[in-house]
Amino acid sequence: MNTQTHSSDIYSILSRTQRLRVRNGEIKPVLDGCSHSSQLLILIWSQLGDFDNLEYAWWLQKEKEKLSARGITVRAIGIGNRNSGIKFCEYTGFPQEWLFMDPKAEIHATLGLYRGLSIQFPMLSTAQKSWLNLILMCAGIGSPGTLKEVFRGYKGDKQAPQLIADEEVVKDTPLPPIKGSFFATAGGKGFQRPFELATLRLRNMTEVLSNWNTYVPDSSYLTQRGGTFLFDVQGELIYQHRDRGILGFAENMSNPLSFLDQ
Repeated sequence: MNTQTHSSDIYSILSRTQRLRVRNGEIKPVLDGCSHSSQLLILIWSQLGDFDNLEYAWWLQKEKEKLSARGITVRAIGIGNRNSGIKFCEYTGFPQEWLFMDPKAEIHATLGLYRGLSIQFPMLSTAQKSWLNLILMCAGIGSPGTLKEVFRGYKGDKQAPQLIADEEVVKDTPLPPIKGSFFATAGGKGFQRPFELATLRLRNMTEVLSNWNTYVPDSSYLTQRGGTFLFDVQGELIYQHRDRGILGFAENMSNPLSFLDQ
């Protein structure tokens, strides 16, 4: 399904959708336990080894007190299997209760989300085509804004908050452990310094590549993009963002959850 679903139908579709819940491996309605929420934040994620989702989960952890104070219930549907979901939650801290799995990206198709670049290269398998299309998207082809966002991770962003606390130590990268105060020497404090975001992305890359088959059990959906949908207490859609490319999971990448303040 390539046509974009009408906004009035999205909640109805989600309310009828059942998927495997990571916490217990049971098939459950994805809106189970959401009936008394003041707002409902639904995240349709790509395959869970995608850096976009690891980064999105990081921001949700950073803003978890704000989400709780506002009574916002979060649910996410990602591409993969239960093992993918368990690994993702262990690494990011995203609650297993909130995460559902869609191994064939069926909800993405139903909602008309961007499939990503899908050039049909002859003589290649489905997985090989996905890999080649993904590489092209990483170069910005069929993925607007990707290169700009990559460069932002290296050059810094004074419109974004500081990402790594001074006393925090970033480990599990090919580099030696880096203390947060190191980035102050590259530009100061109180905003995203040069190489700060790139360092967090390097840690995510190391994690995914070290556990690739767990995060990505089926590479057929490497290019599939996701979306963000926010509903009010009556189930009316009050905000949506449909990803158009890699590292484009938010309208404002400097502060991806800023739409909650609008």
